[in-house]
Formats: sequence, C-alpha cells, structure tokens
Amino acid sequence: MDFFDAAILGIVEGLTEFLPISSTGHLILTSHLLGLGDSESVKAFEVIIQSGAIFAVIWEYRNLLAKTCGGLKRCEAQSMHLFYLILFAFLPAAILGVLVSKHVKAHLFGIFPVACALIVGGIVMILVERFSKKATSEKSFDQMTKKDALMIGIAQCFSLWPGTSRSMATILGGRFIGLTNKTAAEFSFLLAIPTIIGASVYDLYKSRSNLSVDEMNIGILWVGLIFSFVTALIVIRAFLKFLSSHSLEAFGWYRILVGLVFLFLLA
Repeated sequence: MDFFDAAILGIVEGLTEFLPISSTGHLILTSHLLGLGDSESVKAFEVIIQSGAIFAVIWEYRNLLAKTCGGLKRCEAQSMHLFYLILFAFLPAAILGVLVSKHVKAHLFGIFPVACALIVGGIVMILVERFSKKATSEKSFDQMTKKDALMIGIAQCFSLWPGTSRSMATILGGRFIGLTNKTAAEFSFLLAIPTIIGASVYDLYKSRSNLSVDEMNIGILWVGLIFSFVTALIVIRAFLKFLSSHSLEAFGWYRILVGLVFLFLLA
C-alpha cells in the first residue's frame, strides 16, 4: 500500500461511514479495485482509519459532548438521560458482536454476502421511504425513552452483516420509533462513537497475533486518518442538510447499484 492507496481508502471511509450505504462494503470493493488484497495489514489499516471518521463526529458535536460530560459529573438529569440512551442503544450490538464476530468474519466477509446485504438493504430503504408514515413532529433526544434507544440498538444488530450499514440500520430504527430522518441520523452519529471505537479496539485485539508492526507505515496511516477525518466532517454536515429536505430513497437505489457491481465482479 502506498500514499495514494491510503488517501483513496481514507476518502472512501470518510464518505461512507455515516451515509446509509455501508463503509465495509465500499472498502472491500475499493481494496479489490486497487489490488490490495485482504491481508491482515490491509484489514488493520481499514479498522484504524475509522478513527478519523469518529474524530470528525467528536469534533462536530464537541459542544454537546463537553456539556454532557460536565453534566454527568454533576449528575444532571438531561446529561444522564442522553448517556443512558446511548448506553441502551450500544449494548445489543456490542453483546451480539462479541458472540458472533468469529462466524461473521468466517462466512460473511465475501463479495456475494456483502452484495446481497447491499441490495436487500436498498430495497428495504426504498420501501420504508415510500410506505412508512413520516414523523409529524421533531421528536428530540429528551423525548426518547430507554425503550426507544433499545429498539435502535436492536436495529443496529443487523449491521453486523457486512454490507448492511450501521448508519442505515440505526436511522431506520430511529424512523420506527418516530424520529425524523435528521434526528435519527444525529443519534446514529453519537451512537457511532462508542460502537465503532469498541468494535475497532476489539478487532485489533483479536487480530494482534497476526499483525506485524513492520508492515504498518506510520506516514501512510496518518494519510488515511487525515483524509478520513476531513471527508467525514464534510459528509456529516452535508448529510444533515440533505435530510432536512430530502428522503433516503436515493441511497436505496445507490445501494442496489453497488450491490449489482459486486455481483458483476463475482461473475
């Protein structure tokens, strides 16, 4: 892997991590097109550059996070409420992920299962946008219950299938409990912080015996992280603006197209 490959993968990670189109699927496709293969060092690189996207969320919501952390120290009700919402939404996928991660990596990290997840997810997204009821009011985080958060957490479990998209699963889960697309996306962004950090640390820990420090170029890592951070920050702001006046249907059609590209490569 060279600096060009690192920049491309960083851009792809930043573009796709928070859009409902599957960052995992796009990274697999991009690595295939770049001829990088699926070595442990490439997989580790793809896990590490997710940190760039997460730092983008932390930066974008730094004021809310700082206020919440300060409120937690003082046991303020609003901060405690948001903390418990994130916790209840985080736990289902965290527990299930530990139980099934080995089987997922063994059977679902191929082009065909990823393509199926992309296409099925695209169809589901189109159907939800066309036939589900739109939220008639802006339900805020303060109005969410722990049960609401748990429902989003259960929805996030579907994203353990590579190609499904954590963002898609949590946004549609948010829609199910009455959130608007925009509010559901914001909750999805905040939920991504513990979810992706936890998953990344767990993946790196499980793969530690197969990783070689000599294979990891620090300069290349920084390129991937920086491009991931900058791209993700732009996408977060643009996506929220887009959702203020548009539906998710276009992303559904895009997912189907990418899934068909995957199947074409498999043929």
